[in-house]
Amino acid sequence: MTNVDHRVQDTRRDTHPSGPLPVIAPEKSPSMARRAAIAGGVGTLIEYYDFAVYGFLAVTIAPLFFPSNSPGASMLATLAVFGVAYVARPLGGIFFGRLGDRRGRRSALVITVVCMGVACGVLGLLPTHSSVGVLAPTLLVLIRLAQGFSAGGEVGGAATYIAESAPPKRRGFFGSFTPVGSTLGFAVAAAVVGVVALATTDEQMESWGWRIPFLLALPLALICLRVRMKLEDTPEFEEMAEKKQVTKSPLMDVIKKNPLSVLRVIGVAIAMNGSGYIGLTYFSVYLIKDLEFSKDAVYWTSAVSIALACATFPLAGMATDRWGRKPVLIAGYLAYVVIALPAFLIMGATTSIVVIGLVYFVYMVLNGVVQVPAFPLFTELFPRTVRYTGVSLGFNIGTIAAGGTAPYVAAQLVETTGSAMSPAYWVMGVCAIGLLTVATIRETSREELPA
Repeated sequence: MTNVDHRVQDTRRDTHPSGPLPVIAPEKSPSMARRAAIAGGVGTLIEYYDFAVYGFLAVTIAPLFFPSNSPGASMLATLAVFGVAYVARPLGGIFFGRLGDRRGRRSALVITVVCMGVACGVLGLLPTHSSVGVLAPTLLVLIRLAQGFSAGGEVGGAATYIAESAPPKRRGFFGSFTPVGSTLGFAVAAAVVGVVALATTDEQMESWGWRIPFLLALPLALICLRVRMKLEDTPEFEEMAEKKQVTKSPLMDVIKKNPLSVLRVIGVAIAMNGSGYIGLTYFSVYLIKDLEFSKDAVYWTSAVSIALACATFPLAGMATDRWGRKPVLIAGYLAYVVIALPAFLIMGATTSIVVIGLVYFVYMVLNGVVQVPAFPLFTELFPRTVRYTGVSLGFNIGTIAAGGTAPYVAAQLVETTGSAMSPAYWVMGVCAIGLLTVATIRETSREELPA
């Protein structure tokens, strides 16, 4: 299919010596948007499954790779390695952003899922500290860096691909498939870990059972690879390539020409990830280690609560298409500020896993309210020549600042203060950053993507 086949006239204008000429804007049909949303969402789900398994198995693998007389020290070391993976994310975002902005969105998205699948599979084969000593945690850190590098190019690429394929008035709805995929990846990871834990004894889980969820990443990556290989590139990128508008250095261009947009993405990403990763990763550690709920119960409660919450994400997408990105984001941040402390108080006071599940569900529904508007908003802040790079750079820096560090900071706050409620104040703080950032952004939901 040629670009001429799927473009229609638009009211935007290009400058020309003889006067303004109509710009030919790519046509974006609902069927094209559905294919893009499904391919982007499925791929992101599998990538984040790979990434999330480590978090759900943190309690099990902590003594295997970081043996210590202090269980708290082992856990902090394991969570620190979870955070280390995020250090490589901006590098991955820069690498895949350049690839996506220069060679096509599709090519970058195919490579990210292969890299993540291979890294996760290798992690499942690693020797433990009892076999090779200090080499074990060293290899673990290297594999987690490889996973972070790959993940750094995934979300920005999926968000860009979907936004550039969706009709302007439905970018929020179709864009919700990216956070559905990334969040549901955590639910699938929790379910798989729960099944393995149910099928094995504690001794078997610590001996070899923990490896199974990591090794499953290999066939999952093959499934995603098949889906993404069937995709065409976005109409926006094809038109940009045809007009020879591809930039030689997307990173330098985005830093020089769109620095405020990058800073705004960072601020929103800090709020989104700093609050979200408390639910996605820290809750399971808190419930098992501090509140002494059974691992099986926590894994299944996490899986069901996250999966049910994901079902509400498209509703948030429709809301952001109707009322705009800013009102929905502001409502989500304010709601988090209100419920953060009560959520921890209720979890600390109850012995009912059903009550825990309800709190978890409400918390993750709000995660959708702050995630879903963010991804289309990110793409609307950058011109198409640097969109993949700009979204990936800002998102990954924000994720380092408050996403990968969130479970470690939460555990450290509890360890330092002695208060299990202290992570709630972290949630309030990152949401305050989100509110301040959104106040500086104009509404973009009803506009065409910048050319």
